[in-house]
Amino acid sequence: MRKGRDLILFIRRYTHKTMQHSDSSNRFSFNPTLHWNPHVHQYFLKAYGAERFSRISAALTRPSRYSCVRVNTLRSTADAVIQKLRSLVGDSSNAADFAASESDDDVANPLKECLQGGAGPFSKCQVPGLDYVVFVWGSGPHRLDYGDATPKEVIVSRKCAEAVLRGAQVYVPGVMACSAHVEKGDTVAVSVAVEQQGAGGGWGIGMTRGTVLQGSQTDPYYFERNGLYIGQGIAMLSRAGMFRVSEGVGVDMKDRVYELHSFHNVLEGEIFLQNLPSIIAAHALDPQRGERILDMCAAPGGKTTAIAILMKDEGEIIATDRSHNKVLDIQKLAAEMGLSCIKTFKLDALKSVCQRNDIDTFTDPCSSKTESGVTHQVFDSPNLQVERISPILTQSLQSETLEENGKGEKANEKVYVSKADIRKNMRRARNGPGRSQCVGGRVDRSKGFSPDSFDRVLLDAPCSALGLRPRLFAGEETIESLRNHAKYQRRMFDQAVQLVRPGGVIVYSTCTINPGENEALVRYALDKYKYLSLASQHPRIGGPGLLGSCEFPDGYVEEWLRPGEEDLVQRFDPSSPLDTIGFFIAKFHVGSKAITVFYDRLLTRSEELRTLST
Repeated sequence: MRKGRDLILFIRRYTHKTMQHSDSSNRFSFNPTLHWNPHVHQYFLKAYGAERFSRISAALTRPSRYSCVRVNTLRSTADAVIQKLRSLVGDSSNAADFAASESDDDVANPLKECLQGGAGPFSKCQVPGLDYVVFVWGSGPHRLDYGDATPKEVIVSRKCAEAVLRGAQVYVPGVMACSAHVEKGDTVAVSVAVEQQGAGGGWGIGMTRGTVLQGSQTDPYYFERNGLYIGQGIAMLSRAGMFRVSEGVGVDMKDRVYELHSFHNVLEGEIFLQNLPSIIAAHALDPQRGERILDMCAAPGGKTTAIAILMKDEGEIIATDRSHNKVLDIQKLAAEMGLSCIKTFKLDALKSVCQRNDIDTFTDPCSSKTESGVTHQVFDSPNLQVERISPILTQSLQSETLEENGKGEKANEKVYVSKADIRKNMRRARNGPGRSQCVGGRVDRSKGFSPDSFDRVLLDAPCSALGLRPRLFAGEETIESLRNHAKYQRRMFDQAVQLVRPGGVIVYSTCTINPGENEALVRYALDKYKYLSLASQHPRIGGPGLLGSCEFPDGYVEEWLRPGEEDLVQRFDPSSPLDTIGFFIAKFHVGSKAITVFYDRLLTRSEELRTLST
């Protein structure tokens, strides 16, 4: 009888230990699930089908297994860049190791050619016309050994984790929580806090920065991070230090789920890290030397500089963005790459066309005017109205000049500074510039451009960005928000159409998988502007567009492409063997506008007469 009880006890202990090992194996893994708004999920099921959308959702949670480096051919060559990168990475790199993947369903990437011995993880793109693009191959996903004992842990924010999955380190601002008693030099497991939906319907991570992790199942965040471990590394600061300083590396990542090289601040001016579909979008525009080209939403300048290099820096590229600081980013990148044909302006894309009253105000549309201390200057570009923004001057605040009432006075300038302003400046110094805060520098502000004044226009529209990888959260997007993105893009496209001359070209692109922002925009453009037609693209490595339509519960019907149009656009599926981000490119040829403009005016006049008669 006793032997029987001992056997049962042994079986229970063995089973419990086995389950613990299995739970630990599943817990310390990277197996995220992308949760969608239920209505958005149903919409995408209609567009892609259940099986394909499941593959897309899974692919979005993981990074591409290679980095794409665009070489500045005005300064270097692909071969020279590969040699320099080899010296930076080290000769110990083995091509087979970097190209390997532990994924059971891995499909051979058609971009991956046979890597010659000694070449390391580098290869030149074999697509005709893209031989200046270098692929740097990585590997993953890897199953990491976190040890038998419960490791010390660090939880990072979702955006920090997405950067780490692409090869970055864990920086202090991204650290959300940490185990107690973590000291500098400790090995820590790194997991991610993904937003969860609260009782009120809002989304949040449910923890405050600085939370202490217990490391047991009583920890309220214990189960939320199951399957969300992105690697392990060495703590560069103690737990107290991570939440006391405002910058620097918090964890030096040593073992990663995905091994990808980071080339941040490497070979500046010679290379630019850019997704392959973005490079192809610049090629689709087919810019020619001496042309005048507009990049409507240009920041951070990747496509702008790609276009300039394709033009051999001969011609004029107008790059605009509505953010002062983002325009400065474009200027900086153009300067790093030694490009002189790029002119940058602060301009809202919805106001790209110069208003008629602005043109009629002056005899010469490029004349200058001074009022209220603001100078409107003349530039070389024809049909362009700009005003100069004076640079913001930073002033140091001397603590010894403060008076007891909290106001200070500089001896000669009679400037009074309140304590609130002092605290505000201290926060800016600690946190960096905000979205609407200027970091200084000179930016030209444009009033818009005359119709038909550009040979080609690139509209890489602001979008829902549902094609970017890796993406660990998508729950906030709703059907209404997706429709609002589409309405915004149509208004931008209306501006682009007016600015391109007859015979010119418009390229429209997004980094989203949403058909409402892609195929539906094409349908809108072709139906509204009869002089537009889809044009073939070179090179073409993306897939076809989506045909048909989708009817929503409220009765709204969203029209997509019609038969024969699907092969004239490029849709990059993140789950395809190309392993790119989700992306969409459409190219339009602009025909004669004269008849259409006359017809539109006739319709407008008819409506006016009908209104007067009633």
